[in-house]
Amino acid sequence: MAVPTTIDLRSDTVTKPTPAMREAMLRAEVGDDVFGEDPTVRALEERMAAMFGHEAGLFCTSGTQTNQIAINVHTRPGDEVLCEEGAHIYRYEGGGLMANSGVSVRFVAADRGRFTAAQVEEALNDPDNPHLARTRVVNVENTSNRGGGSVWDLDEVERIRAVCVKHGLALHLDGARIFNAMAVDGTTPARWGAAFDSVSICLSKGLGAPVGSVLVGSQELIGQARRVRKRLGGGMRQAGILAAAGLYALDHHVERLADDHRRAKTLEAALRQCPFVASVMPVATNIVVFAVQGLEVADLLARLRAGNIAAVQFGPGMVRMVTHLDVDDAALERVVDRVAALRT
Repeated sequence: MAVPTTIDLRSDTVTKPTPAMREAMLRAEVGDDVFGEDPTVRALEERMAAMFGHEAGLFCTSGTQTNQIAINVHTRPGDEVLCEEGAHIYRYEGGGLMANSGVSVRFVAADRGRFTAAQVEEALNDPDNPHLARTRVVNVENTSNRGGGSVWDLDEVERIRAVCVKHGLALHLDGARIFNAMAVDGTTPARWGAAFDSVSICLSKGLGAPVGSVLVGSQELIGQARRVRKRLGGGMRQAGILAAAGLYALDHHVERLADDHRRAKTLEAALRQCPFVASVMPVATNIVVFAVQGLEVADLLARLRAGNIAAVQFGPGMVRMVTHLDVDDAALERVVDRVAALRT
């Protein structure tokens, strides 16, 4: 008797490479990337840089690594980074801001992960006051994970850019799900890239590659970033096998993100009808976050797991489900049927 396949909604990082992606990886030309000799890595870096309108790119193992490298290049110990309280760079990167760069953090109050240019202006420290940390970097995360996959308004981001230019600050984009955002609002990579000094683009979430993120920026910034990557142990050798998956994803997995968003909206509608759901964050992309009532989160997750559905706790009384390329319409129908059958 076949064991039912688990529908894994914990994250869009759980995707498996498709057969065609595996074939692209198998056939990748490779070389020693630490010597700058891997043609597939170079092709990915150049393509991502050109797409976002920057001079150069750096292929890294993860979005955490690209974020941490960017912050390290932009700052000196004792500087301050402005971000939202739920930002990935602060909440989910193992204290890397402090451990790797010796910087402090100031939180900007946010609407589902998004803040305004006026808030940035108000949060800045006086650079002439030696008692205060020097504000040096503003971090934007798009989409906002803790905001339930909320999408930033690029017009507001460009206003934040103007504040950063006025005060000599660096602006970094944690673009963990930037392609999801662009699938919603129709904005372009070039326009997003123009607003930022550095952009981290993740390939292993909605795009479905098994490993990797690319950091893009100026030649000078990427030159420094390459040195920091080496210092952090991030230099890879025949990494073209991994970069080939990223190139394949850019060619084949961008347009299909709309399917993930459609399925997430269907799941949102189903959850709103469930007695154990107190509320659901408005769904914009592929992340569905809801509050539980009438039972413990652990109990709900166990019941879902008994039906071969995996979700994850997302804070006190909260659950997250994420749609992705390994969840098709048939799988989603199973999920909807299962949650509809659950009772408190």
